[in-house]
Amino acid sequence: MRYRQSTVADIPQLMQVRLAVRENVLSDPTRVPATAYTDYLTRRGLGWVAEEAGRIVGFAIADLVDHSIWALFVHPDFAGQGLGKRLHDLLLDWYFRQTLHPIWLSTAPGTRAEEFYRRQGWQETGRTESGEVRFERAI
Repeated sequence: MRYRQSTVADIPQLMQVRLAVRENVLSDPTRVPATAYTDYLTRRGLGWVAEEAGRIVGFAIADLVDHSIWALFVHPDFAGQGLGKRLHDLLLDWYFRQTLHPIWLSTAPGTRAEEFYRRQGWQETGRTESGEVRFERAI
């Protein structure tokens, strides 16, 4: 598995991974167009990918503007192999080299993602208006 910084050229594959997930399914793919990925990768933050034989199988994107994790997704065929943790760690290492501001994210309750973030030391800070679990992490 190769890990590297994401580029705008990766966006079609990032979108494929995002649409392949079985939890936190994007019910309307038009809500997150390619232009949103471009904005997060070039203006708002930075991203990383996990690549297997030239195919992107996971990605993570940090948002420095909103101090959040905008995305962390692994293709279901590659779940449970440690890709998410490695992408998570790359993202946090970079983020906290840029700022000491706490970072946050939200995810649906009762999901593998919720369990994952708890195992990584994230602290629940409440619920969003839509009922998602809101987590925060400081350096």
